[in-house]
Amino acid sequence: MDITQIAGGRDDFQLVRHIQVSGSQAEIGGQLAEEARRLGWRPAPVDPQVGRARRSWFAAHWPQHHARMTGAALALGLDPEQDDLTLDGLSMLPQACSALWVPPAGSADGHGRIGRNYDFFTLTTSEIMGGPPAPGELPMASRPHVITSRPDDGLASTVLTMSEFDGCMDGINEAGLAVVLLIADFETATPPEDLSPQTGVNSVQLPRFLLDTCESAEQAKAALLRAEQYDFGTPLHYLVADASGQAFVWEGPDHVAEAGDGPLCVTNHLLRRHPDPAALPEDTPGSFGSFSRLRSLHERSKGAIMSAGDLRASLLEAEQAGDPTMRTLWSTQFDTAARTMTARFYLGEGRGHSPELVFSPSA
Repeated sequence: MDITQIAGGRDDFQLVRHIQVSGSQAEIGGQLAEEARRLGWRPAPVDPQVGRARRSWFAAHWPQHHARMTGAALALGLDPEQDDLTLDGLSMLPQACSALWVPPAGSADGHGRIGRNYDFFTLTTSEIMGGPPAPGELPMASRPHVITSRPDDGLASTVLTMSEFDGCMDGINEAGLAVVLLIADFETATPPEDLSPQTGVNSVQLPRFLLDTCESAEQAKAALLRAEQYDFGTPLHYLVADASGQAFVWEGPDHVAEAGDGPLCVTNHLLRRHPDPAALPEDTPGSFGSFSRLRSLHERSKGAIMSAGDLRASLLEAEQAGDPTMRTLWSTQFDTAARTMTARFYLGEGRGHSPELVFSPSA
């Protein structure tokens, strides 16, 4: 395992590290578990019946994750068949984010791209939950990680995560499949009260599940239709795109928004409720500009031939710049043809963002 500090520092809002791991899935799981433990994570108790059902589901439907959990158990000196502990990192809070898919036909160089702003609170977990910060408590999103996994027995991937090592908020694999998550309905979102694990994949594991098991948008759609999923009461939606130029937004089994041949914008309201970008309502204080951000992205992208720079400029226009308790904490671009992720990270008020960094799951 190789760990490198790549952006920011202890005097900046964010300090970002890049973890590169390789080997078998079990070896990768063990390495990530040891690093997570060093940062303060510990396995959590779980109902043994639920723990047994989860392990069985992972073994059948997500064997890569099952192998990594086995490796984590062995690295921590635990029994891999133990049912009363969970080796998943389970936490989920709302994000107000913006994303835009530019298909190959709308791209200046013929490369399909996702551009996304990850908007989140600049507060500590205690403050988000309504209390004062604990002594020495860091803001919740101040220590993100880029994790590049190159397993001997599966798809290599690069993911960006705020806190979990077994899930992610953004990611791309070596086949060119890219996934980003966004909160689906910010006006009605509340912090979850119950983080108990269930059978299947949780909200933050879902992108990693797709990156481990799928190479195309069609495979991802089929996997999502089959998979058991749970969201802790805070529904998300997901923009998924592949190297061939196919893309869709997943809003659960009752709605899939297809991109077709044009651009596809998604922010923090359900597309099935407001399918026409030209007929969006006005924003309310609780919508965090979801409708105006989507309107802006739509106007800049419709009928346009966009370069990577044009996409970057569109994201800049949609950044969070009002209430200082929420900022665009990172901005990413996924070039599905080149299989790369470009990212820049928020350094603090008056400091802007870091220079752009480019990552690839390929060696």
